[in-house]
Amino acid sequence: MTTTTPARRRDLRDFYEDPSVPVASGTPRSLRQARMLAAALGPAATGGAKTVLDIGCGDGTAAATAAPFLAGHRIVGVDWSQDALRRARTRLPYTVRGELTDGGLPFGTGSADAVLFSEVIEHLVDPDSALDEIRRVLRPGGHLMLSTPNLAAWYNRALLLAGVQPVFSEVSLRAIHGRPGREVVGHLRLSTARALREFVAAAGFDVVRLRGAPFHGVPRPLRPLDRLACAVPSAASILLLHARRT
Repeated sequence: MTTTTPARRRDLRDFYEDPSVPVASGTPRSLRQARMLAAALGPAATGGAKTVLDIGCGDGTAAATAAPFLAGHRIVGVDWSQDALRRARTRLPYTVRGELTDGGLPFGTGSADAVLFSEVIEHLVDPDSALDEIRRVLRPGGHLMLSTPNLAAWYNRALLLAGVQPVFSEVSLRAIHGRPGREVVGHLRLSTARALREFVAAAGFDVVRLRGAPFHGVPRPLRPLDRLACAVPSAASILLLHARRT
């Protein structure tokens, strides 16, 4: 999901409608994020069913992973990619097309209790407008569960010192240049833990917690180290941020 100029939008839409482009990320991140959201919302029987929007749902994997932790709550998958929504419908009972523009989400102001925003913000041309629209649809005090790759991940620090392009960053939508990895995934923006906190706070949210999560693409011999790095979110592969709408 993104906002762009018309010429730029055509290229990005073609990219994200390509079935070969990945639209899901790893299970460890999804599980950690789901547990954070479940703890924030509480049981449905206690506070009543809540509406959770998975914005930029991709193929629905993240929401489907969260569903067992959110029993009784209503989860709605939202994406602008028709190909992603087609796949998401095999996993989610509710899906809808929407965009992160002013009024682009088909929901009333203050109508959602929580938003899952998993591995989306790094793909956006205009993340400011995106958070404005998310804030609009969230009720006061509503929860934002955001995840994004960490520019300052422990291995990226070493790669930069060696003059190598950091993992997660890209200079082209056509091919990998100068960094490890094989898949072009369309990342346009990356942030450190500090920058992410400041950005979300400036958008009208109170940051509750920031945690780290491992990256499924780390080579197997390095995975134990990647899991250990999660204890220090600023060095973890993936940033998991919980914030509340002011």
